[in-house]
Amino acid sequence: EPQASGIGGGGFLVHYSAVDRKVRTYDGREVAPAAARTSHFLGPDGKPLAFRNAIMGGQSVGVPGILRMLQMAHRVHGRLPWARLFVPAITLAETGFPMSPRLHRQLASATDLRQSEHALDYFYEPDGTLKPVGARMVNQAYADTLRAIAQGGADVFYNGDIARDIVAAVRHAQANAGRMREADLAGYRAKERPPVCGRYRGYTICSMGPPSSGGITVLQILGILQHFELGTMHSGSVQALHLFSEAGRLAYADRELYMADADFVPVPTRGLLDPAYLKGRAELIRLDKTMGKASPGQPPRTSARWWGRETSPEFPSTSHIAVVDAAGNAVSMTTTIEAAFGSRLMVRGFFLNNQLTDFSFTSGNRGRLVANRPEPGKRPRSSMAPVVVLRKDGRLMLVLGSAGGSAIINYVAKTLVGILDWGLDIQRAIDLPNMGNRGGATELEENSAIENLQGDLETKGHEVSVIPLESGLHAIAVTVSGLAGGADSRREGVALGD
Repeated sequence: EPQASGIGGGGFLVHYSAVDRKVRTYDGREVAPAAARTSHFLGPDGKPLAFRNAIMGGQSVGVPGILRMLQMAHRVHGRLPWARLFVPAITLAETGFPMSPRLHRQLASATDLRQSEHALDYFYEPDGTLKPVGARMVNQAYADTLRAIAQGGADVFYNGDIARDIVAAVRHAQANAGRMREADLAGYRAKERPPVCGRYRGYTICSMGPPSSGGITVLQILGILQHFELGTMHSGSVQALHLFSEAGRLAYADRELYMADADFVPVPTRGLLDPAYLKGRAELIRLDKTMGKASPGQPPRTSARWWGRETSPEFPSTSHIAVVDAAGNAVSMTTTIEAAFGSRLMVRGFFLNNQLTDFSFTSGNRGRLVANRPEPGKRPRSSMAPVVVLRKDGRLMLVLGSAGGSAIINYVAKTLVGILDWGLDIQRAIDLPNMGNRGGATELEENSAIENLQGDLETKGHEVSVIPLESGLHAIAVTVSGLAGGADSRREGVALGD
């Protein structure tokens, strides 16, 4: 998925150790360059740029973090030599992979890629026509880049020729030149963060904390649903969809207000996950009708109520990887360059992200500062939610995550409900129709079994939008029979055993 992820982006990694049954989380989110300003995405007239225009070019590019994060995790948990880990990717770049129908569709709509000489060489025939489905996608430039990093470590990426080429592409972009400098790359640091964990139906669910909003928001949805007997409802019933959507309204409302980079703002994580607080939020849900637009709550132990609300869009171009090894150790990693093809800038065989558009385009709202406003060195809020689920004794039960922009939260929560409430196996839970509410219309997956429930939900007062909801769920369940993998047919992906 070169359009969705790569070394020009960032990600989050959740690691489970079978030895001590401990969960550790690693933050490789991109950061804003030192020259970024709170007015980063305001035009000369002081108004926010159109989102589609802001994506293009160097201004949207954050300092990539994925390689520093992988290096950090490898130093703590790795057993194989760093260089050996790159061999399959180098081989794939040199021998190519067949272009998928989904990648072909995305390329067909991304006509602006023709302006990039590097993208032209990779995705198009010599006569300028788009390569067909099934064509071998060979990327020798990427293979050369990966080989250099394999031999010299992540420092090769963050210092020297690769860093200079990244900065040149950003600062001299034809559209929206950026302010990144070589010092921004040289100074990037991945971080180990404390995981966020919560209980649901007797299991412990752990995920990534801020600057990702994904883990907290998934746990909020589940913490609210804990007060309803979903297990007695059919997975495709209007009542189950109503409750799931109402829980999402409440959780996303808190996300809009409170969640951002905790190095810059006081995110009230403990208060947002407080069981008594979530019980109070659940009591706002009526069974007979929707609450409509939900307001943020006021969790205990918080001083952040003065933040202004914001809704920054996130595009669903991301990849998720779930791994369990022979010893029972596990990794759940979500990684992204944000929009399809990121900033459209391609350097040495890989796309640079447009991750800075995950910041709020305005620094304030009605006289209040927005928590997720751009600032130098700050990490934009994310919705990625790599998850591990543990049994009562701390043993691993499930590794899970998804692609999908801000809808990742609903995709992951839906799958957890499918497994923990409805007793589905991992593949059937992934295959459940996607649905939920992100603070606006209640969304139902187009061409799914629940599409015909639109009228029933509207009777309860829901505004309903039937749209494509292309999750990229990938998961591994630890069962009494061994490991069971699940892959989402909505995107590229596969479950493999060794």
